[in-house]
Amino acid sequence: MGDWHGPQGPFDIPDVPDYVPRRLKPWIFILFVLIVQFSGGVYLAAATDMVGTTALMQEDILMAGYASLIGMSINFCVMFRLKFRFSNRVSLLACAMVLLIATVICAHTTNVALLVGTCFVAGWFRMWATFACNSTIQLWLTPKRDMAVFFCYVYLVVDGVIQLSGLGTIYTAFFSQWEYMHWIMAGLLALMMVLVMVLVKPFRGMPQIPLLGIDWIGAGLWSVFMLCFTFVCVYGNYFDWWEAQEIVWAMVLGIVCALINLWRATFLHHPYITFQALTNRNVVRATLVYMVFFTLLATEHVFEHSYAAAILGFDETNLIDLNWYVLVGIIVGCWFTWRTFALRKWRYKTMTAIGFALAAVYLAYFYFMIDYGVEKEMLFIPLFTRGCASVIISIVFLTSIVQSGLHFFVFPQALTVNGFTGAVMGATFGPAVVGELLRHVMARNAANLSAALTDFNPDAVHIPLGQLYGMVQQQALVVSMKEIYGMLLIVALVVLTTILVSYGPLRPAAIFPKWRTIRRLFRKEMRAGELHKV
Repeated sequence: MGDWHGPQGPFDIPDVPDYVPRRLKPWIFILFVLIVQFSGGVYLAAATDMVGTTALMQEDILMAGYASLIGMSINFCVMFRLKFRFSNRVSLLACAMVLLIATVICAHTTNVALLVGTCFVAGWFRMWATFACNSTIQLWLTPKRDMAVFFCYVYLVVDGVIQLSGLGTIYTAFFSQWEYMHWIMAGLLALMMVLVMVLVKPFRGMPQIPLLGIDWIGAGLWSVFMLCFTFVCVYGNYFDWWEAQEIVWAMVLGIVCALINLWRATFLHHPYITFQALTNRNVVRATLVYMVFFTLLATEHVFEHSYAAAILGFDETNLIDLNWYVLVGIIVGCWFTWRTFALRKWRYKTMTAIGFALAAVYLAYFYFMIDYGVEKEMLFIPLFTRGCASVIISIVFLTSIVQSGLHFFVFPQALTVNGFTGAVMGATFGPAVVGELLRHVMARNAANLSAALTDFNPDAVHIPLGQLYGMVQQQALVVSMKEIYGMLLIVALVVLTTILVSYGPLRPAAIFPKWRTIRRLFRKEMRAGELHKV
């Protein structure tokens, strides 16, 4: 991706006026990143409150939340073009305005299509604003343009905000209503617009590059494919999978859109995602690792809430307090990866093994300790290790994409694939598989427990039917969760053993090229494209 860059002069941001202290300038953009990351769509932590006060289902809210992630992922292919076309001032003002409107819409609409579409658009603009800010302070974070260092910061902010937004949403709903979180963020976005107009100049250091030669049709088709994939995973259990026409048609539409895009990639000069990005060894390896790893951690979405609420009796505030444990794990995981992987250049194999080992600890803890009398403080270890493991794997394999040897024009396409497989597929495919497995295992265990109660316990007939049914379901849930935790633990240990016995000497060396070099490459490619048309 580029050569080593030596130390430069004192870091400065020419977009910000000189009357602002130089040391304060990067922190202004970090403030913008935090506001943007907190906004732009539904808050999944408030799903229960939204279901109770609107006509929406849990699946509708999940679909809207994942649509925001798809919007962020699909933006990767054009984020450099947007960077070279618009100034930071224009970009941040436009994104803040769109996110403000999206925040207001999401607080009021009960139309599922409008909600999903709004969240998709909000995700696209949220990625644009985030990249505009992070690319501006990149040299402040890592003067050598070492992407392993940069990604530690990125995941600290992104994953940390996910936990903090859940905490803020539940606390806001506890003291008032869930809609107030949207109004708070609308106010912060309005404040951000004021700060941008006051503190960010319309600076243009180099000539701008027009948005020509972008395959917008391909972007739309890939977006539909990703939305269809997510729809099948989110609504599959609700519609009983292939027994419902909605799931079948969503699958057919997604496959058709993917095939059309692959066909167009065979003859288009600049397809939105090329075969180079889809077949790159590092991209394929990262996709496979994400599929396995996040399936192992899918119990987060399927079990943890049910276990803490139904078995341990936690209310919403106690449930959301568990986010603090995960947040500590994220902070420690980012710090550990920065110290070992980014600075000391530990091998990819070593870091991957550590990530899967932590996932195995998470699964083993729940397998051996799951019970009716677990205290909230006892959940610190598994939730801490889960947060730590997820950021380690994400940082390591995103860095491997930068070090994959792809041409810089293909590199953003690989980021789109990585964003979809890591964020969207990781959050939908694994829970769909584990959720379906839980349904079958729990039905079998409930049948066995019911037979045992009626055959071997004569006093069971004197227990009220509703109470008896609840006891059976609760016991079946605990037994089923322990059984599935055991299955996943075996898979984690097998994968960990495979990693340990494999040979992997590669160490991180992902250096980002200079912005002037990137701009020159894009301008050269545009001229070549114009000549190709002639």
